[in-house]
Amino acid sequence: MSRIGRLPVPIPEKVTVAVQDRTVHVEGPKGKLSLPVPPDITVEVAEGKILCRRPSDEKRHRALHGLTRALVANMVAGVTAGFTRKLELVGVGYRAAAQGRTLTLSVGYSRPVVYTVPPGIAVGVENQTLITVSGVDKQLVGEVAAKVRSFRKPEPYKGKGIKYLEERIRRKAGKTGA
Repeated sequence: MSRIGRLPVPIPEKVTVAVQDRTVHVEGPKGKLSLPVPPDITVEVAEGKILCRRPSDEKRHRALHGLTRALVANMVAGVTAGFTRKLELVGVGYRAAAQGRTLTLSVGYSRPVVYTVPPGIAVGVENQTLITVSGVDKQLVGEVAAKVRSFRKPEPYKGKGIKYLEERIRRKAGKTGA
């Protein structure tokens, strides 16, 4: 049996879980999420825990078993605590500003980059060089953070660009004079 898939997901207080029509609905203090379950996997709620089961040891069933359990665990964690990613702007004159649902980045182009934040995601800017992306959906938080980073990826010579706060940039040596 899958080492991840067989583990039950504990349901904290203040969180309600319902399984209806092959869809898992999770609601908590931070928001609500839903996930369509693959046809071969069964999800049950029993004794304050969520259990995922698979019909056989076929390779596809084993893969879906662990995946479904991990996605359900991420949903429960998201509606209780939420997820955050922090991005740092490195470079002279690089700055960010958040106003409403838009994020404006000045990252060395002739015009500022304006990005509209999707619903369900909150973007905050601290001291013009630190961006915090937060929300209840782990996948969406990661996608938005990756999209913001893609506007100016860090380069290896000077390290300028938008990088994750915990990211280490491998530096290269520049040209050497004769």
